[in-house]
Amino acid sequence: MTSTGNGTEPTVAGLCRAIWQVERELSLLDWRIDGVSPWPVIRMRIFHELTRRTGIHGAAHPVRRTPYDKARLVARHVTGLVTRNPFLGSYDALVVPHPRKPGGVEIYTDELRKALGTQALILDSGINGTPLPGSRNLDFFTSAAGAVHKRQVDDRGISTALRELTGVSVPVGALLAREVPKHQRLRALYRRLLRKHRIETVYVVVGYFHQHIVGAARDLGIRVIELQHGAISQFHLGYSYPGRPAVADQPDELWCFGSYWTDVADLPAGMSTAVVGASYLPKAERKDPRLAVFLSQGTIGAELLHVAESVAKEDPTLDVVFRLHPSERASDYTIPSGVRLSTEGSTLELLAAATYQVGVSTTALFEGMALGCRTAVANLPGHEYLERPITSGHALLMTKPTQLTSAPLCSTPEAYYAPSNLRLAADQAE
Repeated sequence: MTSTGNGTEPTVAGLCRAIWQVERELSLLDWRIDGVSPWPVIRMRIFHELTRRTGIHGAAHPVRRTPYDKARLVARHVTGLVTRNPFLGSYDALVVPHPRKPGGVEIYTDELRKALGTQALILDSGINGTPLPGSRNLDFFTSAAGAVHKRQVDDRGISTALRELTGVSVPVGALLAREVPKHQRLRALYRRLLRKHRIETVYVVVGYFHQHIVGAARDLGIRVIELQHGAISQFHLGYSYPGRPAVADQPDELWCFGSYWTDVADLPAGMSTAVVGASYLPKAERKDPRLAVFLSQGTIGAELLHVAESVAKEDPTLDVVFRLHPSERASDYTIPSGVRLSTEGSTLELLAAATYQVGVSTTALFEGMALGCRTAVANLPGHEYLERPITSGHALLMTKPTQLTSAPLCSTPEAYYAPSNLRLAADQAE
């Protein structure tokens, strides 16, 4: 693992503080390139580069394609110009779902799409996932928009400043050279789309990676609502802006699973929150007292597997299950004796039956708390995301395998996942 500029081991919290310091000292939120605010566009990408290059994390959600896969993707893009053209038809709302669809269901907008019905244009990319039936997309243009660009542009001193603080070089100039022109081209295209349909409300999942859509809506005075899709913390740089400064191209509202998420991070100025709950959690009716589920992520999976192995050796009576993230493959791991690999079925159903759960920063930990699991957070890079639940006594920071059976239950699960009132919120929004 790479050392930081002051010789200490890097942490997620330390990298975030370095980014915030550079952001403040170089006035990056006031910076413009050809009318675009580039910093919010590349901020999360820089964080991912830093965590990867320091060795804290691997790729968060790697997308792996063979040459054949790439050729098929190009063919789908071309075909989609006709079969998935979003300029056809008439709509007054736009919904941008999440690319991940366990069991073919996109859980974050499923209820919203049902409430809006045919008045909503569902814009669902097939680049990193399978698009929903009946959805439209602009994938051909999304891929083409980033094809032509300079190799480098001036980075305002960001690379140097970050290297001095973290000891890591990030190609900020190359990121800017690729992402800013792409943002500009797509933003102009989406303005045309929104104008054509006279869209009144845009609903988006993962707004920080769809800023061309959010920015286009803002240009036209259209309301933008982001639906929460995962864990938020003070160290999630897609949301956390200490001091709540004004930030360009951000949603008007963030619809949250529960009250906990409304103030866990300093959101950009002007962004409000509302609790709409979650309808996708199953009921936890029967618990297996021996079942301990370890929730992997591509970022820390190998290290977490070592923890699972230690727990299995410490207490052979436990049924230790290592559950892969949807982006992972079984071939990524060699499973040790005493640990069972889980790849099939629903993660939520597995947690509904588990007594114990262990992870680092995955959203599934919060879902497991709501499903009545005793929760331990492995002492691995990224555990800072769970700092507040640990401090509140809803989870335990596990430094030794013997601690697992002492992990606590969450006393207020509804704070994380309230009963759903999304249909009512959607009716009021429209």
